[in-house]
Amino acid sequence: MEISNSYYDGDLGAVWSAESTSFSVWSPFAEWIKLRIYDDCTTETPVQEITMENEDGVWKATVDGDLSGKYYTYVVCICGNTRETIDIYAKSAGVNGKRGYIFDPKSTDPEGWQDSKPVKLEKYTDAVIYEVHVRDFSSDPNSGFVHKGKFAAFTETGVTNRLDETIGLDYVADLGVTHIHLLPVFDFATSDEASENPQYNWGYDPLNYNVPEGSYSLDPYDGKCRVKEFKELVLAAHKRNIGVIMDVVYNHTYMWENSAFTAIYPDYYYRQNYGGGYSNGSGCGNELASERSMVRRYIIDSLCWWAKEYKLDGFRFDLMGLLDVETLNLAAQKLREINPSIILYGEGWTGGASALDESQRAMKYNARKVPEYAMFSDDFRDCVKGSVFQERGCGFVNGDTSEHRFEQVRTNFCGGNSGWTDTPAQSVNYVEAHDNLTLHDKLRVSMTHANESDILNAEKLSAALVFLSRGIPFMQAGQEFMRRKPLPQGGFEHNSYNSPDSINNIRWDDLSRFRPLADYYKGLIAIRKKFEVFRRADRSGISFGRLQNGALTIEMGEFLLVINPYYADVYFDITGDVYADKYRAADKPLYKVSGITKCGVRSILLVKRT
Repeated sequence: MEISNSYYDGDLGAVWSAESTSFSVWSPFAEWIKLRIYDDCTTETPVQEITMENEDGVWKATVDGDLSGKYYTYVVCICGNTRETIDIYAKSAGVNGKRGYIFDPKSTDPEGWQDSKPVKLEKYTDAVIYEVHVRDFSSDPNSGFVHKGKFAAFTETGVTNRLDETIGLDYVADLGVTHIHLLPVFDFATSDEASENPQYNWGYDPLNYNVPEGSYSLDPYDGKCRVKEFKELVLAAHKRNIGVIMDVVYNHTYMWENSAFTAIYPDYYYRQNYGGGYSNGSGCGNELASERSMVRRYIIDSLCWWAKEYKLDGFRFDLMGLLDVETLNLAAQKLREINPSIILYGEGWTGGASALDESQRAMKYNARKVPEYAMFSDDFRDCVKGSVFQERGCGFVNGDTSEHRFEQVRTNFCGGNSGWTDTPAQSVNYVEAHDNLTLHDKLRVSMTHANESDILNAEKLSAALVFLSRGIPFMQAGQEFMRRKPLPQGGFEHNSYNSPDSINNIRWDDLSRFRPLADYYKGLIAIRKKFEVFRRADRSGISFGRLQNGALTIEMGEFLLVINPYYADVYFDITGDVYADKYRAADKPLYKVSGITKCGVRSILLVKRT
């Protein structure tokens, strides 16, 4: 079908008022469109059907009366083919996202919502990000959550594990992180919301971009419920001065043939390659054509809706390399008008070959073209623990202490990242995320003769590099107490996107088992937050050296950090206060050293000179 160059900047979707609701659809090649109104989200027969009027390719209808609580669809006829579809601009939906929901957004505001404010962030490097999947957070059958696997679990207080230790959002706040990054919470396709036990999925299979996911709601049949419950989650986080970052997937949809985008305007929303087929840089069969004006508008409208209506603190972009730099820069401008402290970052790569011109892609090598966006540093990740594509491959903390690895650590520690960015504010530093093996599992597989103590020490070395380096520290929930994803038949799962809860859930009892490690993380976070030298958004003021046996020394202002990945002690001469060693980390001095000082096997020593 011909691709239109027309652009429309008026209201789209359903705009509610107590007196009437107006509906608008941009579909330049439709022959006719009818609006259907339903009493609920399951009854087959509509209570009203209205033929919409065409105004230069925008189809409009206004229905008098208060329609709040009703559901709606469009019946679209293009080239003689007729399909009923949900509105791509729907702000909520009924079960499984088949019909849009009409409502007054203010009616979903929880008590105290007006006092909820996004978390202030002076610069990206002040953030400490904690990535968590909504279902993983509370699905542990041994945990004390009432609303397991739901948005509502984040609002619960006084929750404990079986050893009576505090867990849940109260624990996360005490850990000291500044933001929680939620894996996709928009309406995704592969979890049956009508099921009492819906199929697990990470959620990278978008269905309705502007609708909260119903499987996380206490009542997926009520379009108001999911909206209010997600706002309650955000409110609970903001009360603890924790920001909420939403993982967004504007690079592809779950399907293209039967998607709402195709029903409303076939071919327009999806990028084609030079052979006429669909570009598949996502590895999922399609890509959204972000460079087209009305797709660009849709993405920006969607982001602004979430930022404004839900008071979100940031967005993480999946496969950001499939989005064009102009769209992202315009989005950043609009989002900063809503929330000046918003944080934006994503994956600076693709999942395969794309038809988008390389000069337009938001890839790592184009990072300077999207200065408001940080990108995950896979360089940092792999130099610390080894390549994620080689399970037994080692990095700096688990066996590869070659000169090449040392050079990589130097470069990545100060936010240099092999030259793709000049500023640490564009570098998300991490060693564990939902993708690939967890840090514990990677260390377990690669350190073939290691005992638990060896693994623990390597975990601490990894954490020290993440939290004391220049850049944006990022961790996966449970990483701080050796999160594992064991398979029943042995080994570990490296791609648990649709694995059962038994593999994916956070085992909160492990917090008690590995409490010293969790406290170590807490101490490193406190150190970073207290001392500006670790949060600077530039690469200056850092120098590197070597001790006997090759241990790395890093000078940062008054601080000296010694990192010893070897199986032998190293010694150096210094006088000062120790803030972190092999066993503990804190934002207050642990003890003093003077003269010849030891940094033990597989450990660090952080000393502030006196």
